[in-house]
Amino acid sequence: MRIVGLTGGIASGKSTVSNLFKVHGIPVVDADLVARVSDVLKEGSGGWRKVVAAFGNEILLDNGEVDRAKLGQIVFSDPGKRQLLNRLLAPFISSGIFWEVFKLWMKGFKVIVLDVPLLFEAKMDGWTKPIIVVWVDPETQLQRLLARDRTSEEDARNRINAQMSLDLKRSKADIVIDNTGSLEDLNEQFQNVLFQVKRPLTWTEFGLSRQGAFSVLLSVTIGVLICRKFYNNGL
Repeated sequence: MRIVGLTGGIASGKSTVSNLFKVHGIPVVDADLVARVSDVLKEGSGGWRKVVAAFGNEILLDNGEVDRAKLGQIVFSDPGKRQLLNRLLAPFISSGIFWEVFKLWMKGFKVIVLDVPLLFEAKMDGWTKPIIVVWVDPETQLQRLLARDRTSEEDARNRINAQMSLDLKRSKADIVIDNTGSLEDLNEQFQNVLFQVKRPLTWTEFGLSRQGAFSVLLSVTIGVLICRKFYNNGL
């Protein structure tokens, strides 16, 4: 099984690339979606208890739920607190991602994409190969974020600076998609990336697939039966 890592930064176009994979029949495990569906901040959950202990009751609404908007303001304005939040929630999100990957493995998919904004920060890059980074230059990233969210420049810069820089992510990537151009340019680059992602599996990757695991099990079973037959004949 080939697990492809996909990451980028806010307003870099990562979600567009993720959707292109889906359109071309490649299943995508979206870490943000997993976090929402599993509700890692649900009142009383393990994630909720850790976050409240770290950030205090002032981040809670009257009904006990986390005020996500207020928590977002806190962590986006303080990179240290954002890193703390990521460390607190990473184990809960990781377990949800693992379960989604396992379900796709059981269905027999040989290639899947992990769409994880914090792929490097959460140390999930070791799970994936190749790693794709969707990159844009800093000014393009800022302008796209301002246009998309209609926020202040100060807030936009805080949100960008709260993340690992795209230049640093690019240096860690196996494949870089430069999304500073048009959508047509992006589609053209994506076709080349898709070709690389869908290339035949290596023997190691095949061995990690469901078909590979069954093949190994079948080979071992046949080997045991043959050895038993020879042993019995020898007796």
